[in-house]
Amino acid sequence: MIDILEHINAVQRDVSRTGETVTVLMRRSYQAEPAEVWDALTDPERMQRWLMPVTGDLQVGGSFQLEGNAGGEILECDPPKRFKVTFGGENSLLEVRLTPGAGSATDLELEHSMGESPEIPAAPGGSGALWVGPGWDGALLGLALYVTGQLPADADPVEMANSPEVVDYNEQSVRAWIEAIRASGTTTEEDLLNAAKLSLSQYAPDAEL
Repeated sequence: MIDILEHINAVQRDVSRTGETVTVLMRRSYQAEPAEVWDALTDPERMQRWLMPVTGDLQVGGSFQLEGNAGGEILECDPPKRFKVTFGGENSLLEVRLTPGAGSATDLELEHSMGESPEIPAAPGGSGALWVGPGWDGALLGLALYVTGQLPADADPVEMANSPEVVDYNEQSVRAWIEAIRASGTTTEEDLLNAAKLSLSQYAPDAEL
């Protein structure tokens, strides 16, 4: 069983806006060494255990494609500290940073900045964070379960993502992002609630505001 509230509260979520660019920043600590977390994040054989299959030329200057999801170009890579890629479009930039935490833990920061582009649905102001934030919450959850040995050897991330337990987690994630966006002051309440309804329809279809 997943302790939903424990994992929701383990993530710090921030939203900011500069012009038409919206940025989500997530922080979470993992009980594993930085080299172990880095390997889980970048080894294709391990990624498919907790995220999804990835293909491509996985080096700086190369490209990647997540099966059934986004792809992009690999812009920077400094193992085991950080990597930066485009994600779903040239105006969508994803950077992941790892630093040693307390004891043998690792502190992870995930920053995703989204500018206007045809590839990314338009959402007014900071409410655009609701298109990506809950998805990244799911990824950070999968990574946590994987590096702490809580995923069975035959676990299927796609099946897990559609399980009632994870759908309940998604609902709480959307609600956490609503509060993060509201606290950021980057959009109107009307636009926030409209975006929240669309986000819930994608991540937790039976949930209501």
